[in-house]
Amino acid sequence: MDKFFREKKVLITGHTGFKGIWLCKILSMLGANVLGYSVDFPTAEGKKVFDSLKFNACVKTVIGDVRDLETLNKVFQDFQPEIVFHLAAQPIVTLSYKDPVGTYSTNVMGTVNLMECIRQTASVRSVVNVTTDKVYENKEWIWGYREDEPLNGFDPYSNSKSCSELVTSSYKKSFFVDREIAISTARAGNVIGGGDFSINRIIPDCIRAVFNNETISVRNPFSTRPYQHVLEPLYAYLLLAQKQYENMELADSYNVGPDECDCVNTGALVSLFCQKWGKGAIWEDIHVEGPHEANFLKLDCSKFKSALSWQPKWHIDEAVAKTVEWAKCWQQNGDINNLVEQQINEFI
Repeated sequence: MDKFFREKKVLITGHTGFKGIWLCKILSMLGANVLGYSVDFPTAEGKKVFDSLKFNACVKTVIGDVRDLETLNKVFQDFQPEIVFHLAAQPIVTLSYKDPVGTYSTNVMGTVNLMECIRQTASVRSVVNVTTDKVYENKEWIWGYREDEPLNGFDPYSNSKSCSELVTSSYKKSFFVDREIAISTARAGNVIGGGDFSINRIIPDCIRAVFNNETISVRNPFSTRPYQHVLEPLYAYLLLAQKQYENMELADSYNVGPDECDCVNTGALVSLFCQKWGKGAIWEDIHVEGPHEANFLKLDCSKFKSALSWQPKWHIDEAVAKTVEWAKCWQQNGDINNLVEQQINEFI
């Protein structure tokens, strides 16, 4: 991977989000020529994180909306990317109930616009569309969902990502069969790590609470999710982009998640966070009825492991420890760039 991405032209949509910032940093360290396209920073803290990192001179930013086909297409035509990572999205389940139209327009039409730009850009060779583990019709099974399970997310966010999967599949069959381009979708589980300040996400909520010396409030401690450190899926996306670039037959839809031992309920995750944080970190159950969210969700990642010889590296204990290490460094105004590089180097 070290040599593959060197000087490759890589376009990332949603590069100012939690995953996007880390992906920009990794690709910068690998010597790629990166262009990020994003509407803005989701949070003020996210902008501070981005500004605190040191990128090589080949990481550029264009402010734009994936719903703006004309602007997005101009970026494609001017930059002529070889590899595309599509991360731009409205990613919060609870916000999708408040703004379903905005969620669908970003997550569905944003994908349509991206695929249309790819269709008109001959330079593109490898595309990874990042969706979610929530694309599946959730039946509260105790076993992991496989890639051939029905796609029918319940809430507007999950359903819009199911639609994004279908849009990608349609474009592949309609326009790219006779073209040398590999397009895959990656369905990732819940991601934790330093730099996530999103609302209504459990680890950011934990961090905000301990920063303010408050008790952590947990609204659904019994919901089970596949948690993984942010570097896990990002490494998988990079591996997929490279391997399908070299062998188009690998292009497909893949689950990307942790081993079964790292599918834990929210209460266990928060307890682990409190243990790693130490003195002053406590939590309480404030369960109240709210919009529907799945109670039990796991992924079967056998396909990705087999096809790309991939295995998760950091289990949940280490993932939480790395997140706490980052949060304490941030709280103490430490050298975030150095810590991020250290964690990336250790992982890779």
